Amino acid sequence: MRFTVAVLPGDGVGPEVAAEGVRVMKRVGERFGHEFDLHYGDIGGASIDKHGLALTPETLKMCKRCDAVYLVAVGGPKWDDPLAKVRPEDGLLGLRKGLGLFANLRPVKVFPMLVDSSNLKPDVVRGVDLVFVRELTGGLYFGKPKKRWETPRGRRAVDTLAYSEREIERILRVGFEIARTRRKKLTSVDKANVLESSRLWRQIATEIASGYPDVELEHQLVDSCAMRLIQRPADFDVLVTENMFGDILTDEASMLAGSMGMLPSASLAGVPRGGVSRAFGMYEPIHGSAPRRAGQNIANPIAAILSCALMLRYSFGLLGEAEAVEGAVNRVLEEGYRTFDIMVEGMKKIGTREMGELIAERI
Repeated sequence: MRFTVAVLPGDGVGPEVAAEGVRVMKRVGERFGHEFDLHYGDIGGASIDKHGLALTPETLKMCKRCDAVYLVAVGGPKWDDPLAKVRPEDGLLGLRKGLGLFANLRPVKVFPMLVDSSNLKPDVVRGVDLVFVRELTGGLYFGKPKKRWETPRGRRAVDTLAYSEREIERILRVGFEIARTRRKKLTSVDKANVLESSRLWRQIATEIASGYPDVELEHQLVDSCAMRLIQRPADFDVLVTENMFGDILTDEASMLAGSMGMLPSASLAGVPRGGVSRAFGMYEPIHGSAPRRAGQNIANPIAAILSCALMLRYSFGLLGEAEAVEGAVNRVLEEGYRTFDIMVEGMKKIGTREMGELIAERI
C-alpha cells in the first residue's frame, strides 16, 4: 500500500528527532511492503525565518493533500518576544484549525522497565496505562474576543472560553469509543462548580453516556483530577477534557512516564469508531523543541517514533505494523538502552541516532 505523509520537522531538536521517525517509517515500509511518500515543509520558527509566517498557505495545502501529517516541535527563545505579531505556536494552532483536528489523543503508558525513571515512587506509577482525549479547536485558545489594550487605569487583556454543544458532543464520543476498546471507564474532566461551559459539558457527557451503557462514566473537577494524577494515576483509563485543561494535565501526566520524550500524540479529524479511525490525522511527540539540546544527538526520539505508530494505527489502519513499532521500542528498552532523559545507573546510554537505528533494526 502507498501513503503520502507531510513531514514538518520544525525547530530545535525537531529535525533530528523527525529523522528517526522517518527512519522507522521507511523500515516499516521495507518490512511490510508499504511505500511512504514523504513531502517536507516548514512550520513554526523555521517558517517565520524563511517566509515571515509560522504557517504558509502552501504548507497548509500540502498537508491537506496528504494522508497524514507528521510534525515534531515548534518554538524557541529566538521567537519568544511577547509583543511579536507572529509566533511559532501560531503555525500549530493554524494547522489544527485548518485541518479540522479537534481530537487530541495522548496515551500515557509507563513501561515496566522505566518505573524507576519517574520522579514518583515506583508503586505509584507501576501499571499506569491511560489515554487523554483533549478537545483541540475550541475553548480559550480560539474563543473571541481575544485581545489586550491600554486603559486609563492600566493594561488589560481578555480571553474567551466558549464551547458549542456540537464541539462538546463530538469530543466526548471520541472518548467513549476509545474507552470501549480499553477498560471501559471514562473520566470527564470539567470545572462545573464554577464555569457555565463546564456545566454544559457535564450535562452533555451525562446525556451521551446513555448510548454507551458498557462504559462507566465519572465526572471529575480539574483541580482534584490533577491531584489524583499524582496520588493514584493507575485508577484512570480514558480522560476527556476541554482544551486548556487537557494542555495542562497532559504535561503533568507526562512525568509519570519519566520524560516527555516518551509520549506520543495523535490529533484526529474524525471519531475513531471501535477505537480505529481511517480519518485524517496529525501526529507529534508532546515534547517541545528543546533548542539547547539541538545538534547534540542527545534528544529522545521515542515519543516521535511512537507517534509514527499512532499514525499507522489511526490514519492508515495498519494495526500489525503499529504493534511492530511499539514492540521494537519495548525490546530496545528491555535490552537496557537509554537516552539521557531516562538514563539510570546500570543502563547503556546512547544518542538520538543510535536509539532510532536500534528501534528500526528490531521491527
